[in-house]
Amino acid sequence: AKGRGYTATELLGGDPSRAAPFDGGMSATLYLSPRDYHRVHMPCDGTLKSMTYVPGKLFSVNQATAEGVPGLFARNERVVATFDTPWGELSMVLVGAMVVASIETVWAGVVAPLRRQVMATQYGDQPAITLKKGDEMGRFKLGSTVVLVSDNPHWMWDAEQELGEKVHMGSVLALLEQF
Repeated sequence: AKGRGYTATELLGGDPSRAAPFDGGMSATLYLSPRDYHRVHMPCDGTLKSMTYVPGKLFSVNQATAEGVPGLFARNERVVATFDTPWGELSMVLVGAMVVASIETVWAGVVAPLRRQVMATQYGDQPAITLKKGDEMGRFKLGSTVVLVSDNPHWMWDAEQELGEKVHMGSVLALLEQF
């Protein structure tokens, strides 16, 4: 992300089995500056499989800091929400940042465990939490970053979206390659 490498295992909280489905998949990084809209919406329909809180630092996530801090998104505090979608598994990684007061999800509210350790919650045995494309899934109190990680290697990023360009609610991010 932003020219810096780290593994899916590092990004998703340190559990190789959690990261294994994403080997060979695709990812995209979406930066929300302090002046942007701070709500995160579903890019497609999905049923929540798990949510993992990963404690960490709170470095700024602006371009300059992201370029200067190795593995920044895998080092900052984050919430990893993994969904089953019609096109495979998708993790939405909500990355905390300096001055970001909190990370919230629509199903759990503010995610702020008292014990700062990796905490995973599985959602398979509970009534399904299903969100539709465009539904709000979470929010930040100020700008931050969302890293989308898909297990499907057939996503093609929309050629009309250029690196660094603003993304608006309803914008096409990617298409599924015909094979």
